[in-house]
Amino acid sequence: MIPKYQRIADRLRVQLTGETRIRMTKLPTEKELCSLYGVSRQTVRQALQLLETEGLIERRQGSGAYATGLHPDASHNQIAILLPTDSDYTYARLRNDLQVPLVKEGFAVSFFLTGHSVANERAILQQLLSVPLRGLIVEPVRSALPNPNLDLYEKLWANQLPTVFLHAAYENFPPRTVIAEENFAGASQLTEYLIDRKHTRIAGIFRSDTHPGLDRYMGFTTACATAEIPWDDNCIRWYSSAELLALQKKQATGFLADFIRQNLGACSAVICQDDEIAYWLVKELTRAGKNVPEDVSIVSFDNSFLCEFSEPGLTSLAHKSSSELAVTAADALLTQMRGGTAPSVSLPFEIIERGSCTSLG
Repeated sequence: MIPKYQRIADRLRVQLTGETRIRMTKLPTEKELCSLYGVSRQTVRQALQLLETEGLIERRQGSGAYATGLHPDASHNQIAILLPTDSDYTYARLRNDLQVPLVKEGFAVSFFLTGHSVANERAILQQLLSVPLRGLIVEPVRSALPNPNLDLYEKLWANQLPTVFLHAAYENFPPRTVIAEENFAGASQLTEYLIDRKHTRIAGIFRSDTHPGLDRYMGFTTACATAEIPWDDNCIRWYSSAELLALQKKQATGFLADFIRQNLGACSAVICQDDEIAYWLVKELTRAGKNVPEDVSIVSFDNSFLCEFSEPGLTSLAHKSSSELAVTAADALLTQMRGGTAPSVSLPFEIIERGSCTSLG
């Protein structure tokens, strides 16, 4: 005959591991469990001890017992993280900052590279359908475009798979937790920063096929309109994920050289999509005989190590900490895996000033 404490543990385990649609975040108190199952406190404590030994709960003194999000079968504690590339200048830090807190909590983390390709993403998702996943983190492929892989995501979500998107969700997807950045507000902040320094002709370089790129363009143009500063469509350069991939793999800076020849004109400042674009633009401006910031001021997003590598250093937008995006995403996934609800978050920026921008005053 199965002991009472084991039967209680079995029932709680089902709710804790998500094998039912009712996922438990915090267990009832010992008194409530005694009443619910009609057993003694000693029996309840034996059941809780068993679940704690399996790693399914943690007991906090004076607070109660909480789900860890783990499954009793270690092979089921796998988290897949889909990123577009391993060539991105922020990739190494992002990968580490996502992995460390999840591994610390007992999960195994695997990374998959989509290569900015929805076809590659589809192949990865088909592979993941046969994996006992506990959670999923995805940085979308060209998030501003409709994604044809919703059918596979829905198959994964049919099993209540906790999922977090980085930077943006797909255009045609139902609502999901997204850990993003305040891109519109950040671009407005950079534009106002330049206007305060008497720049009235400002150019921009933005990524055409992602929501962050579109939001940064809108923040820039809206801030110009608010300040009654005209902007010229001919001074805006859009680049694609394919051009970015060529830049990362082959240092193909042709589109930046084209920007200088065709779009920069008499503009005294440029807002760049991110530090990577700004870093290579500074090099192309130097080749073209233009000095930063004497001839052209440059500002960007991310406050990455490239800001210090650039000469002069790049004025760039930063988060509260360099790991804030990844840590917030990992926390959101852990919350979901433990039965909680994780709202979407947009992280604010602050300007870090360096030598790439000057005042015309």
